[in-house]
Amino acid sequence: MYRRKSLISKIYKKVQRSQDVAFVLADFYTYSTDTDQLLRALRRLVADNVLIRIGKGAYAKAKLSVITNDYVPMGGIIGAGRQALQKLGIKIYPTQAEKDYNSGISTQVLTGRVVGVNKRVSRVISFKGVKLTYERI
Repeated sequence: MYRRKSLISKIYKKVQRSQDVAFVLADFYTYSTDTDQLLRALRRLVADNVLIRIGKGAYAKAKLSVITNDYVPMGGIIGAGRQALQKLGIKIYPTQAEKDYNSGISTQVLTGRVVGVNKRVSRVISFKGVKLTYERI
């Protein structure tokens, strides 16, 4: 698909071999320290539907949805977003609604788009208008 020793092929192989569903720019610095070159390679992989951009410097593996016949993040926006935040060094905690649901206090089903964090987060993680929101714990 890609030339054997090109940067794009190296990143492609890393993405395919990895168990992770989310990647940040720092994951690919072992291949090149030139940020512009990395971003060009990542843009090409996004155009080829290998990766999906879910935020500034955050990418997720793409898979074809059987329902919409469109590419969506593997693991959903919630799973990919949580993993991307963890890779960026932000600790993830269960929200108050999750705690109430798991302890049996509430029977309301969670939407899952809220992530519990312990500090202010200004990074936007989104896909096609669906944003992750943050609850400070």
